[in-house]
Amino acid sequence: MKIQDFKNHVRYDPLWHFIAAPLALTGLVASFVNLARCNEANCFESVLLFLLFLLVTVAVALARSYGLKVQDRAIRAEEGLRYFILTGQPLDKRLGMGQIVALRFASDEELPALARRAAEEGLTSAQIKQAIQQWRPDLRRV
Repeated sequence: MKIQDFKNHVRYDPLWHFIAAPLALTGLVASFVNLARCNEANCFESVLLFLLFLLVTVAVALARSYGLKVQDRAIRAEEGLRYFILTGQPLDKRLGMGQIVALRFASDEELPALARRAAEEGLTSAQIKQAIQQWRPDLRRV
């Protein structure tokens, strides 16, 4: 496996990105088209099919968002502990979740100064990742 860095750190979950989300959205669009073209004979079934695909799409999206929220909470806790171990101070309250998620890629040597800079200058997550010199890979987040 290649060493992770800014250029290749984005990860895809094939079941989510290439199967579940596209199929749910395709089904929702197709059922809407079917609903728009319904007639007296099949209108009830078209409404039910549309509602079913709407429910499936919402459920798939919620399942994904809940998993990401749990990962974000774990990253916030891990990075807060790591920063505290390195500095004896809590993470700056001005840091947003996206910034903390980006800081997880910084080495222990870079983390304190980069976290301070991110809070003071309001760096975006992309700017934080680009500023990292020694990349610390995260191969578990999807």
